[in-house]
This record gives sequence, C-alpha cells and structure tokens, in this order.
Amino acid sequence: MSLDLKFENQLKNATPERLLKIIQSDQDGRLADNGAIVCNTGEFTGRSPKDRFIVKDNFTKDQVDWGKVNQAFDPENFEKLYMHMKDHLQSKRVYIRNAYAGASKKYQISVRFYNTLAWHDLFCMNMFIDIPKDESLNGSPDLEVICVPDFKAIPDIHGTNSANFSILNMSKNILLIGGTGYSGEIKKGVFSYLNYKLPVEHNVLPMHCSSNEGKNGDCALFFGLSGTGKTTLSSQKKRALIGDDEHGWSDDGIFNFEGGCYAKTAGLSKDKEPEIFEAIGSRAILENTPFFNKSNIVDYDDTSITENTRVSYPLTNLSNVKIPSVSNESPNHIFFLTCDASGVLPPISKLNYGQAMYHFLSGYTAKIAGTELGITEPKAAFSACFGEPFLPLSPIKYAQMLGDRIKQAGAKVWLVNTGWIKGAYGKGERISLTYTRALISNALTGSLEMVASATGPYFGTEIPLECPGVPSEILLPEKCWDDQEAYRKSAEKLVSAFHENFNRYESSCDEEIIAGQPTLQADFVS
Repeated sequence: MSLDLKFENQLKNATPERLLKIIQSDQDGRLADNGAIVCNTGEFTGRSPKDRFIVKDNFTKDQVDWGKVNQAFDPENFEKLYMHMKDHLQSKRVYIRNAYAGASKKYQISVRFYNTLAWHDLFCMNMFIDIPKDESLNGSPDLEVICVPDFKAIPDIHGTNSANFSILNMSKNILLIGGTGYSGEIKKGVFSYLNYKLPVEHNVLPMHCSSNEGKNGDCALFFGLSGTGKTTLSSQKKRALIGDDEHGWSDDGIFNFEGGCYAKTAGLSKDKEPEIFEAIGSRAILENTPFFNKSNIVDYDDTSITENTRVSYPLTNLSNVKIPSVSNESPNHIFFLTCDASGVLPPISKLNYGQAMYHFLSGYTAKIAGTELGITEPKAAFSACFGEPFLPLSPIKYAQMLGDRIKQAGAKVWLVNTGWIKGAYGKGERISLTYTRALISNALTGSLEMVASATGPYFGTEIPLECPGVPSEILLPEKCWDDQEAYRKSAEKLVSAFHENFNRYESSCDEEIIAGQPTLQADFVS
C-alpha cells in the first residue's frame, strides 16, 4: 500500500543548504561555530517505550512476540489515527524524502519520509542512504514514515496510551509517529521494521550493533544498548567504520542499515573521541546541546536539558569510513558491551559458545541517564539481544540465528564492561576509555589469547591477566575492590538477577547454553 500523499505546501528531497536556511528562518535551530545546527527536541529527549505499538492483524498475530515490548494496536484505531494525521498535515509544510535503508543492494528497502520539521528532514537525509542521481524511486516505497511532532493523539479516541506514539503497521508498511520531537523515534521505528522483515522474508539477522573493518578485511561487531560505547569503540583510526548502530548479517557478510551516525555527545572532547568530534560539521545536527553563555560555541559538558545529548551526521563526515558500508566477510570478533553499574564484571573476558548465547539472550547492562523517560542515573536492566525494545519477534529467534552464524564463522566472542570498576556506581569509578580501547585492540590482534588467563568467579569466563597499556590490578574485579565482602554481596545479587531474568528463556535453551549461566558458588583466583 502506498500512501502517495500530496500536499499544497510540500518540499521534496530538499538540499541540505536549503534545509539549513529554513531551520534558521523558522527559528527551529541555531548554527554553531563548527558548522553544525543545534536543535531542541522539546518535551521528549529520549524514546518512550510505553508508547510504541505494532498493529495486530492476520499478518502479524501469530508472528510478533506480543507483550510489554510489542504492544498490540487495533487496525481500526490505526486507520482512524492515520486519517486524522492526514487531515492535520493539510495545513502544514510537509517535507518529503526518499531514501534507502540497508547498504546491501540485495536486501535494502526504499523508504519515503513525511516530516513537518525541516531539521527532521535533514536528520533523515543524514541517517539513511541517499538514492543515487541515476536512480529514481518510482511507484510505491517499501516503507512510508509519517512524523508529526505537533499532532497529539487522544487516547480515548485513538487507543493510544498517551498523546505521543510510534505505531508500526507491518501489513501496510507504514510507521506513524506523533506527539514527540525526538528524532531517535524515526530511526528506531525503521530499525524495528527491518527486525521483522529481514528474518521473516530473507533469513538475514538484524543486529543492534556497530561494526568496523581492519585493513585485511577482518570484521568486528560491537553489540550494546545506548550508552555502552558502540559508536565510540567502533570509531578507530586503524579500522574503517562500517556503521555505528544497526546492521544485518547475511550469507554475503555484514551490511549497515544506515547512512549516518547518531552519537551521544555528553562530555565529548577532541582528546577522548577525536573521530566523532571532528565529524561534527557540515550537515551535522546537535540535539539538546546548550551553548556557552553569549556564544555560538557548543558546551558538550552541559547536560542541563538531558544527559541524552546527541549528534547525527552522514558517514561521509568521517575520515575513516567504508563506503558502501558493507563487509564481504563474516566477523572474526564479536564484542558484547555492557555498562555494569554493579562493578562486578571484569573489563574484558572471553566467552565460550554457551556463555555467549546466554549473555546475548540476557543482554545485561545499565540504562544510562536520559536515554529513556524517567532514567536519571544508571539502572540495572536486561534487554534480550542487546536490543529487546526493537525486536518484533521472539528473542529466541534472533539468538538461534546468531548462534548458527557464530558457529559457521568461528567468531570469537568477548564480554566487555564499559561501566564501573573498583566498586559499584557511587563508590567505584567508571573504567577509562583508554583502557577499554587498549583491551579491544589487543583482542582484535590476538594478543589477549597469548597471555596467561584465569577463570573468573561466578561467571566462569576466561579473563586475561595482562594487557599492554592496562594496569593488571583492574583486570580481576574481586582483586581491586577494597571491601571483599561488599564485592561478594554485589556479585551474588547480580548473579541472582541474571537467574531470575533467564527463567523466561530456559525452557527454550539447550544444555550448552544453560551451562553458560553464572553460579552463586564462586572460586576466587588466588
């Protein structure tokens, strides 16, 4: 079904130069000294998971994993909401953009975006893949997205939970977004659509991960939720970035879903994250990032609006990026990034197959302030496959697909703690980014497999005992806590939380995966 919407006041596939002029004339954004445009998302500065829905009809009723994550939406209410949004748009200037999602020609989809904010149109231009000049999108696109921040739903009439909403209709290939100006809802809505279509129709594994490639074509994946370091750790001078957030793994290799990056900017500096810092220029959109007083210089340390300050920019703003964003090889190394607020997990450890599948299904991390409504400090959470909020199918389906591909590729899997060491949040300290980079670099070169290792307590993973550039005393968590009894209590609490969470998957897992779970009885390294 194609909407084929037309409006009296519409602007189709506008250039970035024209959009920047409109954004400033409409006072929706202000130009920074580095060339980026700074915009405010309004009331919502992060996603709203409780307001995300999928239309439940004959096409989806037996395939979608219905529940708190995938809330069912009535088809009739969807039609009613769509008609009201369509009427609302008649009085608006509408920005229409055609783009691709998916760098692989074999699996990419065409998307048509309808936005009412010029900076949202520029965001879509940044985050998705331009249609080449020698191609044209004739006829119906595969997916159509309507985003109208000032349209507020009425729950009693439209069947939503509140005034804001994000609703996917898989049968009609339509995504409706309203009541929120947070642009992340657009990209995550498209991601959710691909998470349904690619496994069901093409046997392609969609993944919430970043990816990069070495000079010899060796590929690495970095799984993790928002705030765990996917963008930062995959952006390296010695390895070409494939993408920073969303990828597919097919029989042909790895491909990026997007044409840009959407990075967190809180505390950003040229010294810590030079690749991201230098990419913020032409076409970049900074969200909710204040200026220094009486200037047009961005203050990345100012999180007074939200901790979830963001920047979107096209991949071409980066100096070391692979275009097209495709690797023809399966990954050699896979990193599960977790921001452990308990300070229990080691900075890095190697997982066997059972442990890898257990941790993938568990998806443990701490939600970082600002990424979701109500999150003001790190909070322990389990998100299956490191991306449960975007998974229309059962997590078991994605885990089975990943497990098959890991075995076929012979990929090595690592668990990396980008969170706290020497104690829990509030008492310990967050691990240095320099140390994490060194650990990952040495894992990629094989150096960590050449040093002595130990089996860690509780989780039973293989922990390297030394790494160039990293103090050995921080590699074993139980050794660097001042209070050993406090460590034991924190570890046992975390293990119990893992067990409680995994109860919902245990009946669907084989003995190898179940054997990968942590135990309450721990043997400490002497």
